[in-house]
Amino acid sequence: MPQELVLRVRPEEAFDEAALLRLLAQKLGRSPRSMAGMHVRKRSIDARQRQVVYNLSIVVYGQGEAIPSLIPQRPDYPHVQGAPEVLVVGAGPAGLFAALELISLGLKPIVIERGKDVQGRRRDLKAITIHHRVNPDSNYCFGEGGAGTYSDGKLYTRSKKRGDVQRVMDLLVAFGASPDILVDAHPHIGTNKLPKIIEQMRETIRQQGGEVRFETRMTEVLVEAGRAVGIRCQTGEVLRAEAVLLATGHSARDVFRLLHQQGILMEAKPFALGVRVEHPQSTIDRIQYRCETRGEFLPPAPYSLVKQVDGRGVYSFCMCPGGVVAPCATEQEEVVTNGWSPSKRDQATANSGIVVELRLEDFAPYAKHGPLAGVEFQAAIERKAWELAGKTQKVPMQRMTDFVQGKVSTDLPKTSYLPGGTSVDLAEVFPEFLVRCLREGFKAFNQSMPGYLSADAILHAPESRTSSPVRIPRDAETLEHVELQGFYPCGEGAGYAGGIVSAAMDGQKCAQKIAESIRARELA
Repeated sequence: MPQELVLRVRPEEAFDEAALLRLLAQKLGRSPRSMAGMHVRKRSIDARQRQVVYNLSIVVYGQGEAIPSLIPQRPDYPHVQGAPEVLVVGAGPAGLFAALELISLGLKPIVIERGKDVQGRRRDLKAITIHHRVNPDSNYCFGEGGAGTYSDGKLYTRSKKRGDVQRVMDLLVAFGASPDILVDAHPHIGTNKLPKIIEQMRETIRQQGGEVRFETRMTEVLVEAGRAVGIRCQTGEVLRAEAVLLATGHSARDVFRLLHQQGILMEAKPFALGVRVEHPQSTIDRIQYRCETRGEFLPPAPYSLVKQVDGRGVYSFCMCPGGVVAPCATEQEEVVTNGWSPSKRDQATANSGIVVELRLEDFAPYAKHGPLAGVEFQAAIERKAWELAGKTQKVPMQRMTDFVQGKVSTDLPKTSYLPGGTSVDLAEVFPEFLVRCLREGFKAFNQSMPGYLSADAILHAPESRTSSPVRIPRDAETLEHVELQGFYPCGEGAGYAGGIVSAAMDGQKCAQKIAESIRARELA
C-alpha cells in the first residue's frame, strides 16, 4: 500500500523527481524500479541552518498501485434560475465564494459590485500610476476579485478553525490555480495569474443561473419589520431578495457611513497601521539564506518579524518577495500603499508592511464619530500623507536609517512605487507613539536579521489598510446581524476575516447559514 515519508533534501533535489525517487528508495531499502511513482504532499523551506534544505512530505506508490490524480475537479453545480434569490454585495473572495456556495445549495445569487470587471480595472490602476487619478469605485481595493486580485493573491492563513481551508484551495485549483498551492507551506497565486481564475468563477456563476452586475453600488439597505429585504442602488433601482450578504471589504468607508446613518449597529475595531518597507531582494536573500548570492534552486527569500514595543505588537504584514509597492488609495485626496508579487516573484525588490498594533483608546481624538472613530483616524493619516506628498499619489518616503535617526533623507533611490516619491520626515505623518514604536521595532528587527536596518531600505507611508477599522456584530450561531434579520455581515469588511482564504471561508459559512434560514422559513 502507499507509504508516506518525510525527506530533508538539498534545494537542487527538491523538484527533481528522479533524485527524489532515488532518495526514497534508499530510505525504504528498495529498488527505484519497485516504485510506480510519488506525490509531494507538503513542501517547505528550512533556512535556520547554514545549509538551506527543503522539508518534503511524500507519498510513494509501489508497482501495481493506482496513483490518484491530485487535481481537484470543478463541482457539478446545479442550475439555479428561478430559485430563491440572495443579494451578495461585493465580488471579492467572500462574495464570490459565497455566491458559488449559494449555487451549490440551490439558491440564486445576485452579486453586485461597485467596481469594474477584472480586466476593466486595469485601466483605472494605470490611471492611478500614470496620472495620479483615483476612481473611487474602481482601484486596487474595489472591483471584481477585491483587494487581493491585484495585490498578490497570498493564500497563507492561520484561520484553520474558521472553515475548510482545503476546500477553498481545491476550488481555486479547479478554477485554474497551480496545484502547487496545495503543496507549498506558504502558497501564493500571483497577481498575473489571479484575474483569469476570478473570470472563471464569475462565468460559472452566470452559466448556472446566477447574476453578476458591475458598476452597481449599494446606497441603502431596505428594511421592513426588522428584516433586510433588499437594497437600493445608485441608479435608484431596487433589488429585493430573501437575504442580503454584505461582503464589501475593509476599505468601503462609504458603506460603513451608510450603515451608521441607517442606524445599523456596528462598533469600532482595533487594527494596525505603519509603513511599507522595500529592500533589494538580494539583501533579504543574503540575510535569510546566509549567502552572498541566492542559488538558482531557491526562491526569493521572505521574512516574518514580530516584536513588542511599549506593549504593542510591531510586525511584518503581507510580505512580498520579488514584488513591488503599489498605490492603493480609494479616494483622490489620500495616499495608501500596499504590495504585490507576480507568480514567479522575480522582481528585484522585496517589500513588506511593517505595522503597529492600535488600540481603541488611540482613536479618542475622533470619538465624536462613534463606531467610525477608527475610520477617521485612518483617513486622517492618509490625507496627511497626500498633503505632504504635494497633493499627488507620490508617496512620502524616507530611508530607514534616516527615519530611525530622525533625519530627512537628502536623496532617495528609485523604488518600485511607480508614481514616485517625495522625501518627507515620516514623523510628520504619524502620531508620536507610532513613530516611537516603528523606530524601536526596526532596531529590534535588526537584532533578528542583521543588515535589515539599512540605508538601502526605503519606507513608504502609510500602510494603513491592514484590516477593517469596524466590526459589524452578528449572532455567533446564525451569522445574521445581531439586530437585523436577513442581513449577513461577512468577510474582511465586517471584521471576520483577514485575507483571501479566511474571507472565502467566511463567505461559504454565511451562504450555508442563509440556506438554513431560507429552508426553515419555507417549512414554517
